Amino acid sequence: MNSRGCRLLQEGAMDRLIAMQVFTKVVEMNGFSKAADALGLPLGAPTTIIKNLEAHLHVQLMQRTTRHLKLTPKGAEYYERCVKILAEIDDVEHSMADNGKGARGRLRVDMPASLGRLVVMPQIEKFREQFANIDLVVGFGDKLVDLVKDSVDCAIRVGVLEDSTLIARHLGDLETLTAASQSYLQRFGTPSTPDDLGQHLAVHRFSGLSDRPSDFNFNVNGRAVDVKMTRGMSVNDADAYVMCGVNGAGIIQAPHYMLAPHLISDDLIEILPQWRPRTVPISAVYPHSRYVPAKVRVFIEWIVQLFDECPHLCQRYGIKNQANGAAPAPAEQTLACNLKHKTQVAA
Repeated sequence: MNSRGCRLLQEGAMDRLIAMQVFTKVVEMNGFSKAADALGLPLGAPTTIIKNLEAHLHVQLMQRTTRHLKLTPKGAEYYERCVKILAEIDDVEHSMADNGKGARGRLRVDMPASLGRLVVMPQIEKFREQFANIDLVVGFGDKLVDLVKDSVDCAIRVGVLEDSTLIARHLGDLETLTAASQSYLQRFGTPSTPDDLGQHLAVHRFSGLSDRPSDFNFNVNGRAVDVKMTRGMSVNDADAYVMCGVNGAGIIQAPHYMLAPHLISDDLIEILPQWRPRTVPISAVYPHSRYVPAKVRVFIEWIVQLFDECPHLCQRYGIKNQANGAAPAPAEQTLACNLKHKTQVAA
């Protein structure tokens, strides 16, 4: 084969690879203009590329309407294969670069603001030192994002996950405590049981998803019991919520990792430790794919180790000055974090 024939073969392979990249991005962004913007292409380029790709394959890949794109059965099959091929190419190239020194590329992760600020960010430089070729982009927020549409590679989610097309890896269990400041307890007294809370003020927290504040929850005789309390005030920010408790505005109920520094400094005192709510799972989730990119794998492994060693989750910090003189409830044992390929939601 002459040099011209080799060049044509190479150009054809590259054209097909680019077409695969454009096609998968159009599907994931659910739009041609969004895909063009994400890939840095001229506005009409994705439309032309997809038309040429369909002509080359002699198959209609998607049905276009004014608002949505819908894959044909053949288009869905082609998309799944393209995702696998592109991920394998990306991983091979990255593993060969820099003499095999490790994963690289842009990695976008998303996590709850308070969890990220207090648990992840204090240690994030260790990850960056170990994987200097990864361009890390971290998003914080309590609203759930769509990992595929928002091009998020991995997210940390708190709570029970529903079935979805995402893969979840268990990171640990979050323990929730009930606490109040010494000044509050001196004014209103210390409740001995959850039944006493009807005479107390609560600071409630509401999320960006709903303006309705959640009730306090307790584990009573092995079952979860919601307790309605008089609302002193409500806030939608985690840091402000804790500070309301520190300043004596009312009783609060929050994760251990948020309260630990204030419990140690005696700014807050845990109350009703015998009735702590059941622990809540924390998971790392990422989009389902037959081939997980190296940058995602190394971040997952790193975050698993970080959470496994986190004192706020494992209760390596002692909880001081519990009201009523009661002993703390046993710390929940961190579960083994074996990667399980099951489909669970987070977004």
